[in-house]
Amino acid sequence: MMFPAVAPMVLAFHQVQTARRKQGRAFVSTWIFVCGYMAVWAAAGLVAYGAALTGERLADLAQWSPSTAARFGGVMLVWAGVFQLTPLKAVCLSKCRTPMGFIVTSWRDGGGGALRMGITHGLYCLGCCWLLFVILFPLGMMNIAAMALLAVLIFAEKTLPWGHRVATLAAVLLIAYGAMVLFSPVLLPTFMDL
Repeated sequence: MMFPAVAPMVLAFHQVQTARRKQGRAFVSTWIFVCGYMAVWAAAGLVAYGAALTGERLADLAQWSPSTAARFGGVMLVWAGVFQLTPLKAVCLSKCRTPMGFIVTSWRDGGGGALRMGITHGLYCLGCCWLLFVILFPLGMMNIAAMALLAVLIFAEKTLPWGHRVATLAAVLLIAYGAMVLFSPVLLPTFMDL
Protein backbone atom coordinates (compact mmCIF):
# COMPACT_ATOMS: atom_id res chain seq x y z
CA MET A 1 0.00 0.00 0.00
CA MET A 2 2.92 2.37 0.56
CA PHE A 3 4.66 1.80 -2.76
CA PRO A 4 2.60 4.34 -4.76
CA ALA A 5 3.25 6.99 -2.09
CA VAL A 6 6.98 6.27 -1.73
CA ALA A 7 7.58 6.07 -5.50
CA PRO A 8 8.47 9.79 -5.85
CA MET A 9 11.10 9.46 -3.10
CA VAL A 10 12.58 6.28 -4.60
CA LEU A 11 12.67 7.88 -8.05
CA ALA A 12 14.36 11.02 -6.67
CA PHE A 13 16.99 8.90 -4.90
CA HIS A 14 17.55 6.90 -8.10
CA GLN A 15 17.83 10.10 -10.13
CA VAL A 16 20.55 11.46 -7.83
CA GLN A 17 22.46 8.16 -7.92
CA THR A 18 22.19 8.00 -11.73
CA ALA A 19 23.61 11.51 -12.01
CA ARG A 20 26.48 10.58 -9.69
CA ARG A 21 27.26 7.50 -11.80
CA LYS A 22 27.27 9.56 -15.03
CA GLN A 23 29.68 12.01 -13.43
CA GLY A 24 32.03 9.14 -12.54
CA ARG A 25 31.39 9.58 -8.83
CA ALA A 26 30.68 6.84 -6.32
CA PHE A 27 27.05 5.74 -6.43
CA VAL A 28 24.79 3.29 -4.65
CA SER A 29 22.05 1.06 -6.01
CA THR A 30 18.55 2.26 -5.22
CA TRP A 31 17.56 -1.12 -3.81
CA ILE A 32 19.71 -0.41 -0.71
CA PHE A 33 17.61 2.67 0.06
CA VAL A 34 14.44 0.63 -0.55
CA CYS A 35 15.68 -2.14 1.79
CA GLY A 36 16.05 0.40 4.61
CA TYR A 37 12.55 1.68 3.97
CA MET A 38 11.11 -1.84 3.83
CA ALA A 39 12.89 -2.84 7.05
CA VAL A 40 11.02 -0.13 8.93
CA TRP A 41 7.65 -1.27 7.59
CA ALA A 42 8.46 -4.95 8.17
CA ALA A 43 9.32 -4.19 11.79
CA ALA A 44 6.12 -2.17 12.15
CA GLY A 45 4.16 -5.07 10.68
CA LEU A 46 5.62 -7.48 13.22
CA VAL A 47 4.72 -5.10 16.07
CA ALA A 48 1.19 -4.69 14.66
CA TYR A 49 0.81 -8.45 14.34
CA GLY A 50 1.90 -8.96 17.94
CA ALA A 51 -0.44 -6.21 19.11
CA ALA A 52 -3.32 -7.78 17.18
CA LEU A 53 -2.72 -11.19 18.76
CA THR A 54 -2.45 -9.62 22.20
CA GLY A 55 -5.58 -7.53 21.65
CA GLU A 56 -7.52 -10.56 20.45
CA ARG A 57 -6.41 -12.56 23.47
CA LEU A 58 -7.33 -9.76 25.88
CA ALA A 59 -10.74 -9.33 24.23
CA ASP A 60 -11.34 -13.09 24.62
CA LEU A 61 -10.30 -13.01 28.27
CA ALA A 62 -12.54 -10.00 28.94
CA GLN A 63 -15.33 -11.72 26.98
CA TRP A 64 -16.11 -8.64 24.93
CA SER A 65 -19.42 -8.65 23.12
CA PRO A 66 -19.40 -7.91 19.38
CA SER A 67 -20.80 -4.45 20.17
CA THR A 68 -17.99 -3.70 22.61
CA ALA A 69 -15.35 -4.85 20.11
CA ALA A 70 -16.94 -2.71 17.39
CA ARG A 71 -17.06 0.30 19.71
CA PHE A 72 -13.36 -0.17 20.41
CA GLY A 73 -12.92 -0.05 16.63
CA GLY A 74 -14.88 3.21 16.63
CA VAL A 75 -12.48 4.62 19.21
CA MET A 76 -9.57 3.60 16.97
CA LEU A 77 -11.17 5.42 14.03
CA VAL A 78 -11.66 8.60 16.09
CA TRP A 79 -8.09 8.32 17.38
CA ALA A 80 -6.77 8.01 13.80
CA GLY A 81 -8.80 11.06 12.80
CA VAL A 82 -7.48 13.15 15.68
CA PHE A 83 -3.91 12.05 14.86
CA GLN A 84 -4.36 13.44 11.34
CA LEU A 85 -4.52 16.91 12.95
CA THR A 86 -1.44 16.63 15.20
CA PRO A 87 1.89 18.43 14.76
CA LEU A 88 3.66 15.04 14.57
CA LYS A 89 1.56 14.09 11.54
CA ALA A 90 2.29 17.48 9.94
CA VAL A 91 6.06 17.19 10.48
CA CYS A 92 6.24 13.63 9.17
CA LEU A 93 3.99 14.44 6.21
CA SER A 94 6.14 17.45 5.29
CA LYS A 95 9.23 15.19 5.17
CA CYS A 96 7.41 12.69 2.96
CA ARG A 97 6.02 15.34 0.60
CA THR A 98 9.38 16.78 -0.52
CA PRO A 99 11.67 14.05 -1.84
CA MET A 100 14.44 16.39 -3.01
CA GLY A 101 14.23 18.34 0.24
CA PHE A 102 14.66 15.11 2.16
CA ILE A 103 17.64 14.11 0.00
CA VAL A 104 19.32 17.49 0.48
CA THR A 105 18.85 17.53 4.26
CA SER A 106 19.41 13.82 4.94
CA TRP A 107 22.07 12.81 2.41
CA ARG A 108 24.56 10.15 3.48
CA ASP A 109 27.25 8.70 1.23
CA GLY A 110 27.85 5.01 0.58
CA GLY A 111 25.77 1.89 1.01
CA GLY A 112 25.41 2.39 4.76
CA GLY A 113 24.31 5.96 4.14
CA ALA A 114 21.70 4.85 1.61
CA LEU A 115 20.40 2.25 4.05
CA ARG A 116 20.26 4.86 6.82
CA MET A 117 18.43 7.28 4.50
CA GLY A 118 15.90 4.56 3.66
CA ILE A 119 15.36 3.84 7.35
CA THR A 120 14.99 7.53 8.16
CA HIS A 121 12.50 8.06 5.35
CA GLY A 122 10.65 4.91 6.40
CA LEU A 123 10.38 6.27 9.95
CA TYR A 124 8.91 9.53 8.66
CA CYS A 125 6.40 7.58 6.56
CA LEU A 126 5.56 5.37 9.50
CA GLY A 127 5.13 8.42 11.72
CA CYS A 128 2.82 9.90 9.14
CA CYS A 129 0.67 6.85 8.40
CA TRP A 130 0.80 4.33 11.24
CA LEU A 131 -2.67 5.03 12.57
CA LEU A 132 -4.13 4.84 9.08
CA PHE A 133 -2.86 1.27 9.02
CA VAL A 134 -4.12 0.55 12.53
CA ILE A 135 -7.67 1.27 11.40
CA LEU A 136 -7.44 -1.71 9.08
CA PHE A 137 -7.98 -3.86 12.18
CA PRO A 138 -11.54 -2.62 12.78
CA LEU A 139 -12.22 -2.18 9.06
CA GLY A 140 -10.94 -5.65 8.17
CA MET A 141 -7.35 -6.63 7.41
CA MET A 142 -8.35 -8.20 4.13
CA ASN A 143 -10.92 -5.54 3.21
CA ILE A 144 -9.72 -4.69 -0.30
CA ALA A 145 -11.90 -1.58 -0.53
CA ALA A 146 -10.49 -0.21 2.74
CA MET A 147 -6.92 -0.98 1.65
CA ALA A 148 -7.46 0.70 -1.72
CA LEU A 149 -9.07 3.75 -0.11
CA LEU A 150 -6.21 4.09 2.37
CA ALA A 151 -3.62 3.70 -0.41
CA VAL A 152 -5.32 6.49 -2.39
CA LEU A 153 -5.54 8.67 0.73
CA ILE A 154 -1.86 8.20 1.58
CA PHE A 155 -0.83 8.83 -2.02
CA ALA A 156 -2.94 12.00 -2.16
CA GLU A 157 -1.59 13.30 1.16
CA LYS A 158 1.99 12.81 0.06
CA THR A 159 1.96 13.78 -3.59
CA LEU A 160 -0.82 16.25 -4.36
CA PRO A 161 -0.25 19.99 -3.88
CA TRP A 162 -3.29 20.12 -1.60
CA GLY A 163 -2.31 17.02 0.37
CA HIS A 164 -2.58 18.81 3.72
CA ARG A 165 -6.23 19.51 2.97
CA VAL A 166 -6.72 15.84 2.12
CA ALA A 167 -5.28 14.93 5.53
CA THR A 168 -7.67 17.37 7.24
CA LEU A 169 -10.67 16.06 5.30
CA ALA A 170 -9.67 12.49 6.20
CA ALA A 171 -9.50 13.57 9.86
CA VAL A 172 -13.05 14.91 9.78
CA LEU A 173 -14.38 11.81 8.01
CA LEU A 174 -12.58 9.39 10.35
CA ILE A 175 -13.80 11.21 13.47
CA ALA A 176 -17.37 11.33 12.15
CA TYR A 177 -17.36 7.67 11.09
CA GLY A 178 -15.78 6.58 14.38
CA ALA A 179 -18.43 8.52 16.33
CA MET A 180 -21.19 6.86 14.29
CA VAL A 181 -19.70 3.43 15.04
CA LEU A 182 -19.65 4.27 18.74
CA PHE A 183 -23.39 4.87 18.62
CA SER A 184 -24.22 2.15 16.10
CA PRO A 185 -21.60 -0.64 16.09
CA VAL A 186 -23.26 -2.42 13.16
CA LEU A 187 -21.83 0.30 10.88
CA LEU A 188 -18.40 -1.30 11.17
CA PRO A 189 -17.78 -3.77 8.32
CA THR A 190 -16.25 -6.33 10.68
CA PHE A 191 -19.21 -6.29 13.09
CA MET A 192 -20.48 -9.81 13.70
CA ASP A 193 -23.42 -10.37 15.99
CA LEU A 194 -23.16 -13.86 17.42
